[in-house]
Amino acid sequence: MVVPSKKPSRLALMVCATTRLSLLAFVAKPLRFGHGSFGGWEPFGPARKVTRCANNVLFELDGEPALEVYKRYLGDHAKGLPASGLLFPFAMLGEDHSAIGLIRTILGVDEASGSLTLAGEINPNGYLKLMHASTDKLVNGAESAAEAAAEMLNNPSESVAILVSCVGRKLVMGNRVDEEVEAVGDVFGSKATLTGFYSYGEISPFTPGASCKLHNQTMTITCLSEI
Repeated sequence: MVVPSKKPSRLALMVCATTRLSLLAFVAKPLRFGHGSFGGWEPFGPARKVTRCANNVLFELDGEPALEVYKRYLGDHAKGLPASGLLFPFAMLGEDHSAIGLIRTILGVDEASGSLTLAGEINPNGYLKLMHASTDKLVNGAESAAEAAAEMLNNPSESVAILVSCVGRKLVMGNRVDEEVEAVGDVFGSKATLTGFYSYGEISPFTPGASCKLHNQTMTITCLSEI
């Protein structure tokens, strides 16, 4: 599908999609980009040292089987693994326990090896801290992502905002899921057109000037306006 620009000064989107390939093109004057990516999950419990991992498979935390540690924290929710893992992602911390702005969701468990498979790479020298959901906090996270993107654009007259929210957030928020979109709309106002989709991972810099990283369980926003 192609949506041509009626006026040269208006931002236009051209999208071509097939069963195997999607193409997104922008036809406009030079563009400004704003971006923001936040989760809003609530951390709990102590930070645990990653003592053995391979790529995105976590084998040990503090020298114990990672699955055993994880189940202790989940309590009755452990019976629903791996699906219940969407409700309890990990926050990745640096070697000095500082937050690095990355969340990792549990994709699978291996009872035989006592391991957890996470949705993205793991810092072998870092720490992990468990997180849980609060709908109000998730909505606040979406609002923070919108505020970060809007600040980079410096109050444009018109813009297009592409919202990518993790499907895990949708499952957690249930019938309140529209609230995070409404929070983003309140930040951008009536001059912004909102579009987007749910994903199984989001790619964005965490701060302006930083490199792109794979995020889990966030609201990630890319906003575009003409210069």
